[in-house]
Amino acid sequence: MSITTKKFAGKVAVVTGASKGIGAEIAKQLAAEGAATVVNYASSRAGADKVVTDIVAAGGRAVAVQADVSKPADILRLFAETKKAFGRVDVLVNNAGVYDFAPLEAITPEFFRRQFDLNVLGLILTTQEAVKHFGDAGGTVVNVSSIVGKLALPHSTVYAATKAAVDSVTRTLAAELGPKRIRVNAVNPGMVATEGSTEIAGAESGFRKSIEATTPLGRIGQVDDIAPAVVFLASADSKWITGETLYISGGYR
Repeated sequence: MSITTKKFAGKVAVVTGASKGIGAEIAKQLAAEGAATVVNYASSRAGADKVVTDIVAAGGRAVAVQADVSKPADILRLFAETKKAFGRVDVLVNNAGVYDFAPLEAITPEFFRRQFDLNVLGLILTTQEAVKHFGDAGGTVVNVSSIVGKLALPHSTVYAATKAAVDSVTRTLAAELGPKRIRVNAVNPGMVATEGSTEIAGAESGFRKSIEATTPLGRIGQVDDIAPAVVFLASADSKWITGETLYISGGYR
């Protein structure tokens, strides 16, 4: 009988914003493939603990670590706790983010900074710290971006700009970090059913129905539509892929 080796056996993955939604599913699927997984959260300790419990119950290894990755001191603590728990870092998934839509006249400096500080600056600084902890064999970074970065949705000016920036950062860091054997890619989901999207676009909303009506596959996404692509891009299965953005939107453009 042959024994199948899991994709991330002996590896350690950090997933930011992993207490719910897409991040939680990514953490679970990385753990299912053998990664010792750090479930990062900013405020939802109960959610992060539930993800850890689920991973451990399935035979995996995980810890929850609180850190607001828009704050440099918290980023340092996140990786210090990761090294304390598991001794190394091999994979970073930058999933933590915030979104808020507003018309042009309602945009303020505070509104702008809240989204850019987390979605863009936080992602850059978290990657900066992760690179310090990757070993000689390199590592992988997967950024969770959004299809909104290339759309022209009214009221999405700031959020769309953050995700367009993430796509640019992904390409640039792939070129910069490739010589260090570090690959950087992004996944760009369309609308996905999560706690947050349910709040702004429940099943009966006109916005959700319009998305479904113009999506070739006829539905919005689920978290388990996104996580396998992240696992693929983080693993050796994609060892010659870097600087790419993978749109996962059911064909919606």
